[in-house]
Amino acid sequence: MAYPPGYGGPGSKHRTRIPPVPQSPDAPQLFDDTSSGYGPPHAGYPPPGIDMSFNQIFADPVANVAMAYGSSIASQGKDIVHKEIHRFVSINKLKYFFAVDTTYVMKKLGLLIFPYMHQNWEVRYHRDIPLTPRQDINAPDLYIPSMAFITYILLAGMALGIQKRFSPEVLGMCASTAFVWMVIEVLALLLGLYLATVQSDLGTFDLLAYCGYKYVGMILTVVGGLVFGLNGYYISLAWASCSLMYFMVRSLRMKILTSVVQDGLSRTTGRVQMYITLGAAAFQPLVLYWLTAQLVH
Repeated sequence: MAYPPGYGGPGSKHRTRIPPVPQSPDAPQLFDDTSSGYGPPHAGYPPPGIDMSFNQIFADPVANVAMAYGSSIASQGKDIVHKEIHRFVSINKLKYFFAVDTTYVMKKLGLLIFPYMHQNWEVRYHRDIPLTPRQDINAPDLYIPSMAFITYILLAGMALGIQKRFSPEVLGMCASTAFVWMVIEVLALLLGLYLATVQSDLGTFDLLAYCGYKYVGMILTVVGGLVFGLNGYYISLAWASCSLMYFMVRSLRMKILTSVVQDGLSRTTGRVQMYITLGAAAFQPLVLYWLTAQLVH
């Protein structure tokens, strides 16, 4: 039996390779020969074998100029932002109110809760510069008011959750209400001090600190209400109110009424400044009750 070319006999497992038919030089080539190397490089792509590393890309002078120009713009923008911030807020002065340590925080919390045994309420100075809070317990700070405000918001969320009344809207309303009341109180004190022509070193940050200490009393009041019910709430409210009023009178007295004696102002002006001090202290229990009653009842 005849077999086609390229095949072996019966039982053979191999096929005989047929040599390629010689092609005429004039015959057209069906496929390009790409075995000898790469084809011509396409436009927009680097030739093979060229290392497109990061350093080589940015070694271009145009790229270096662009990077330098971008850095200068960023530096100018940073300077402008710092300049605008310094127009409204003194960073160095703000750092003074956060210069606290653990010892100061513990002592100041004890002073806010039980201020009746404290004797010396005068803020100490060194070369006409007030000592930092970590060096003087009577110096106002913003660390305790900030942390107390955050703790009050978290505690309000827990109280609302226990009473099945929690929602993001209600919690946001509690936070915004507490913040707005403090801003109103600070603005009212600034206006009162301006109208009474008080010459003291009380600034906006000082008033924010003194008005923000009420959040410590609010935390104590809410905890007392959650743990001991309404009776515990009213007892805690009375204690926190009395302590905060005493603290405000003794602290602001050293700041406001001392200027009356030193400057020799009239008796009427001194009386107005005393009323401002007492009014600021008497306003604290009202805010304490307004911001905590809805969390316990």
